[in-house]
Amino acid sequence: MKMMFSLDELVDWLDLTVFEIWINLVSLTMFTMLLALKLDDNYFFGNAGWWIVFSPLFIADGLNTYFCAIIFMRMHMEGAFRGANFRALRSLTTLLLLFVFKYLLCKKLTGQSTLEYSEMMSPIFVLWQLLAVRACLRN
Repeated sequence: MKMMFSLDELVDWLDLTVFEIWINLVSLTMFTMLLALKLDDNYFFGNAGWWIVFSPLFIADGLNTYFCAIIFMRMHMEGAFRGANFRALRSLTTLLLLFVFKYLLCKKLTGQSTLEYSEMMSPIFVLWQLLAVRACLRN
């Protein structure tokens, strides 16, 4: 009995390429280090704002969006119009929902927003529902 997903299963299930997974892992690692420095009240980084801590995640969203645009153009040039449109819609919906969640979380942490945490988490709930539907359609 195996407990972990293989890379092929992750790529198929999440509809991400290996490059997108790599970008997300690198940005999550950098975010974790910046978060640890911020929460530790480090002399050099303790006064940094939450926007700086979240910047690797926002940069990764920008890079993934750029990568999706390149894939979209390549698929269009190859003549796969329907597949290109479907993949672009699916990828950009996921990226938009994740970006909105990170943006709302950052605004909540800086005190610029009065949203409740359940309202702030709503993009993640929608993303989970889309992922569940996608997982059910795969079988």
